[in-house]
Amino acid sequence: MSGTAADSAVGHPALHWRTRPDRATAAVLVLHGGEEDNLARPGRLNLPLLRMRGFLRALTKATADAGVAVGTVRYRHRGWNGPRADAARDALTALDELTADLGPVPTVLIGHSMGGRAALRAGGHPTVTGLVALAPWCPAEDPCEQLAGRDVLLLHGDRDTVTAPADTRAFAARSRAAGARVCGYTVTGSGHAMLQRVPDWHRATTRLTTALLGLHPLPAETASALALPPASPEALTLPLPRQPRRTPALPTNP
Repeated sequence: MSGTAADSAVGHPALHWRTRPDRATAAVLVLHGGEEDNLARPGRLNLPLLRMRGFLRALTKATADAGVAVGTVRYRHRGWNGPRADAARDALTALDELTADLGPVPTVLIGHSMGGRAALRAGGHPTVTGLVALAPWCPAEDPCEQLAGRDVLLLHGDRDTVTAPADTRAFAARSRAAGARVCGYTVTGSGHAMLQRVPDWHRATTRLTTALLGLHPLPAETASALALPPASPEALTLPLPRQPRRTPALPTNP
């Protein structure tokens, strides 16, 4: 799939803004999960999207007054749907719409499950500088070359029985070999729905995303992992520590 979505469905507004400052200098797009195969349109009661509300609240609070626009991707269909890769097409459409609205501002993608797969597939878009993938769906056949030069942070629970943590580690290793800067965290005791250690999921994702936006330094263990040689397996198996309640303070304007 190319870096644009010109062949996606015409007339589908894929981007929904949650907060959009007048002079946004960066952006975050959040992509929720879905199903393997389902051509139905998402309904009003969208449980995968509801699962991301806590992430959106934490992120919006942490980036208040920092000039960061926060949006979500609206899917045309509930499923990935094989070679159609509908969620990835919608992600690319949303990124094109974001660029039309804000200009080519640095953008970080956050995706869970199918949304993680879509974020990783769309990560080659010119505006994307970093990604945070939560329990992503990473089939062995998915490409990773588009992630070269990006910072890719992966979090996966060791009790996940829906998407395999081993598949995520394999994808991470291939991505590092292809030129991406990748760090992988294991969320011990948590499953696919992220219902265990919820505060740690929210706080870590917020802290890592705001660091990727350049609002404060990356956690020391993340920065060290990203600097390891491509073949280093240690970069892919960091245990996610308990997260502090407060994220680092954002710099104030002089």
